Amino acid sequence: MGNKQHKKESLGHILYRLVMIMIGAACAAVAIELFLIPNKIIDGGIIGISLILDFIVPQSVWWLNFSTLVILLNLPFMYSGYKQIGKTFMFSSIFAVICLAVIEGVLHHFQPFTTNPILATVFGGLTLGVGVGLVIRHGGSLDGTEILGILLTKKLPFSVGEFVMFMNIFIFAWAAFVFGLEQAMYSVMTYYIAFKTIDTVIQGLDETKAVIIVSDYYEDVSNAILDRLGRGTTKLVGKGGYTDKEKEVIYAVITRLEVTKLKSIVHEIDPKAFITIMNTQETKGAKFKSAIH
Repeated sequence: MGNKQHKKESLGHILYRLVMIMIGAACAAVAIELFLIPNKIIDGGIIGISLILDFIVPQSVWWLNFSTLVILLNLPFMYSGYKQIGKTFMFSSIFAVICLAVIEGVLHHFQPFTTNPILATVFGGLTLGVGVGLVIRHGGSLDGTEILGILLTKKLPFSVGEFVMFMNIFIFAWAAFVFGLEQAMYSVMTYYIAFKTIDTVIQGLDETKAVIIVSDYYEDVSNAILDRLGRGTTKLVGKGGYTDKEKEVIYAVITRLEVTKLKSIVHEIDPKAFITIMNTQETKGAKFKSAIH
């Protein structure tokens, strides 16, 4: 009694995930080979380390190129993180890294899209961010740095974010020594653009907002939001910290395009209503569709 059977992932969904991971790896490979490498610009993490090593390793050691390095450097971290992250994540990540390495090797014979470092920084960062974001969104990773961070921060007084930041400071300082200060600055810009693009891809463009409304006219406000915005609301019971009186609080989720209309609706009914609007990472559960009226 009470035990739920966990459904196995369907073959169709597995294939869909793998195709999306492959597309993400292809985007990352395009960014690396056709934008970043020709302009001596790097990204952070394992990809950045692989790019630097690829540049400083002698040409005579032909087999130790970016494709080989990115696999060799990633595999130990992904294997170590198997128990922490899970089997599906590990295999998805290994698949993503192998796809990145193979596609990057194929693109090595193509001409770069641009030799202008500013264009390479912007479009390389965007393309890389889209690629990495697609891989993460579909259950994999192209960089073992965060996995290493998860494992080490259990024993060190740092958060995963702080560990990744320290690692990248070291990597970009190394890039300044190898490629020069100007290329290192372009690399930092590329990393920032890619980082922001990854967030957009993972969270989606259809950003939602969580709204909390405190009003003495709870029923009227709640009904108006339902009638005029098509959004259901949830009633929460709170207590005023100053008056110690019970308050009825409205909770709702809307799209960013509905924020202005919601504020207008609430203030028509109760000009003294207290409204808090927060960004949400993701909305799941009941059907949620844009309903701009």
